[in-house]
Amino acid sequence: MHICTVTPISVTVGANRIVPAIAIPYPLGNPSSEIEEEKAIRRKIVENALEALTIGVDGQRIFE
Repeated sequence: MHICTVTPISVTVGANRIVPAIAIPYPLGNPSSEIEEEKAIRRKIVENALEALTIGVDGQRIFE
């Protein structure tokens, strides 16, 4: 599984579960956001990644 900002790269390298992130310098959030918004962004991405691990995939899948 990849949590990444440039999903086509993950597709190219063959990752089977791909979870999109926010931005290249800060994939799991935006440090200029308010702390509560930042925590919500991070929580959503991590929860999405954990859910992706519980789902069987055949080939590649991007979890939005």
